[in-house]
Amino acid sequence: MGGAEHLEKTSVKKHMIMRKKALSSSIVNYVLGEQRLICLFIGIIVSVSALSVINLSPRTISSTASVSLDHVSSTPIPRRITYELVDHGNINAGILNSVKKMDLYKFIKRFAGGKVPLGLKRKNLRVLVTGGAGFVGSHLVDRLIERGDSVIVVDNFFTGQKQNLLHHLNNPKFELVRHDVVEPILLEVDHIYHLACPASPVHYKDHKTNVMGTLNMLGLAKRVGARFLITSTSEVYGDPLQHPQVETYWGNVNPIGVRSCYDEGKRTAETLAMDYHRGLNVEVRIARIFNTYGPRMCIDDGRVVSNFVAQALRKQPLTVYGDGKQTRSFQYVSDLVEGLMRLMEGNHVGPFNLGNPGEFTMLELAKVVQETIDPNAKIEFKPNTEDDPHKRKPDISKAKQLLGWEPTVSLRQGLPRMVDDFRQRIFGDDKLDSGL
Repeated sequence: MGGAEHLEKTSVKKHMIMRKKALSSSIVNYVLGEQRLICLFIGIIVSVSALSVINLSPRTISSTASVSLDHVSSTPIPRRITYELVDHGNINAGILNSVKKMDLYKFIKRFAGGKVPLGLKRKNLRVLVTGGAGFVGSHLVDRLIERGDSVIVVDNFFTGQKQNLLHHLNNPKFELVRHDVVEPILLEVDHIYHLACPASPVHYKDHKTNVMGTLNMLGLAKRVGARFLITSTSEVYGDPLQHPQVETYWGNVNPIGVRSCYDEGKRTAETLAMDYHRGLNVEVRIARIFNTYGPRMCIDDGRVVSNFVAQALRKQPLTVYGDGKQTRSFQYVSDLVEGLMRLMEGNHVGPFNLGNPGEFTMLELAKVVQETIDPNAKIEFKPNTEDDPHKRKPDISKAKQLLGWEPTVSLRQGLPRMVDDFRQRIFGDDKLDSGL
């Protein structure tokens, strides 16, 4: 009985040893078979090469040690920029905020010793510009196309002109859609510049575009995850009691005056933008634009610079309303476009004043126009219009500090360029060639 049990135990042990040998042999055969070992070595080499390309220094690793891997996942980080009427200057917000506010290209470039993997370049954006056939919009489109972006212009041509965009019609990266933004539209875009709104005194009595148009574009931004920039106006300050005007000033606006549809409409548009930002996590940017001039302005739109230039070219008296001592600040259109693009690409909501702080009375402006076009042009005084602001001058300290932006073209530099454009459109090429 004892001998049988011993033989059985010995047999079991031999069987176990044979199974282990067979298992080890099968593992070795599996690794060596079908060139799996070579593939393993290739994988190790590729991994080591990738790590050497990224080349994270120990100092960088230690500075980012506080960031959990959960925060740097393959899923996109929700983009939410802090509302900042006043810049709080929190420099020590940490690396996590930097990751949230940067795209992958910028993140790798900053934290990988400036080395960006081959093929990872700045993404060409798909940009929507509402009101893109207008004065400012068409110049913005020029810059975006020049940068390499694909641009969709939506315009109902109420004040915009198709001729402002003729030079882009054959460009495969440009699309022009005749559409009124008071009606919804579905598009896939990355950025939305919402410029659509009649801005001149002759045309701006249109509250629907400021309210319904802005709502529709904010809704589009929410649906497709686009960044949204609203072009507001210095008119939100009304007839200001503070001079110059800073972004924290709430203004002095008549809510039932003849200009109120524009003033209050833009204030409403800013409110809607901030509500979508705070409540629905939409990335928004707010620009408050001061008086702007340049080529492609509507000739008879009622704005003071275009009025004076057109009147001087037509040998008509320059019309000054009131005593001519009310002041304005005038920025050239290229400066404004640069400011808008910096605001859109930056990490700050705003609002930001975008204007030239150089201040001129209406009489001083008239004299500059006389010097530029016709020294003999006469000045005609007429009663002032209702609710006309007495002073208007932007404080652009915030834009200088946070956007690195300030205007570079003076009135005496920019006005001749506008005059050449107006002369050509009023008189035609023959008059331009003859110097009239």
